[in-house]
Amino acid sequence: QVQVVESGGGWVQPGGSLRLSCSASGFTFSRYSAYWYRQAPGKEREEIASFTGVRGSANYADSVRDRFTMSRDIAKNMVFLQMAGLKPEDTAVYYCNAKGWRLEGSQFDDIWGQGTQVTVSS
Repeated sequence: QVQVVESGGGWVQPGGSLRLSCSASGFTFSRYSAYWYRQAPGKEREEIASFTGVRGSANYADSVRDRFTMSRDIAKNMVFLQMAGLKPEDTAVYYCNAKGWRLEGSQFDDIWGQGTQVTVSS
């Protein structure tokens, strides 16, 4: 069984910070591409950060660039999203996603977490 589980969401005031965590099991996360998405109420799902390849660098949507930082801990089989300077428009359910090929070869995994709520308000 392959899965990812997000944690770390909550309520913060504008300008605050949160760190989201994504824990993987059943597969080696470092072999897969990692993504953070978010979906605000009434809006489409938005890709906000990604980390692909062993030597790849993180990429960010314009809406979060310079405020959010994506990282990974290979030993712990986890990825993180450090969020700073949070704004009310960052309020959304945040999802972790992993994409990659199984070691066996032919199966491609597209693994989604259940999401964690982030609410930014006064």
